[in-house]
Amino acid sequence: MRPSKGDYGEYYQKYIDLVPGDDIFRVLVEQNVESQNVLNSFSESKGNHSYAEGKWTVKEVIGHMMDVERIFAYRALCIARGETNPLPSMDQDTYVKNGNFNKRQLFDLNYEYRLIRESNILLFGSFDKSVLHCRGIASGYEVTVLALMWMTVGHEKHHLNILMERYM
Repeated sequence: MRPSKGDYGEYYQKYIDLVPGDDIFRVLVEQNVESQNVLNSFSESKGNHSYAEGKWTVKEVIGHMMDVERIFAYRALCIARGETNPLPSMDQDTYVKNGNFNKRQLFDLNYEYRLIRESNILLFGSFDKSVLHCRGIASGYEVTVLALMWMTVGHEKHHLNILMERYM
């Protein structure tokens, strides 16, 4: 099932729209394979490449994807467990700057990203269907657990598209 428009902030619509079908669990698993194929297609020598001045490198894009995957999963976990306090936003540029991703090996980043996704597939699969519509506040927006799962997939798809279109 897909989240309803009122289940997430309007900003996230662009991510939700990138996700095909209605079976988020199937998409999570299939996308994990797709993302590894794309990420592993970059050689180590391309890891510190950016497509334009001031843009993130391949390694920084992957690091950003890891950060956001973790944050969306954390938000989903908090809301699923009944957290009522608002969850903070993040400054993606500060996170990337402080991530030191360009100092790491591309293989290690890709492997870590795969493990994060596999862990989140297990986490999301552990949620009882009754919590998928639980609501919380994250980054100042009301959001459901289900919407966070879809946002996770859509955010990854957004960045995979950028990697394929601008970095390959």
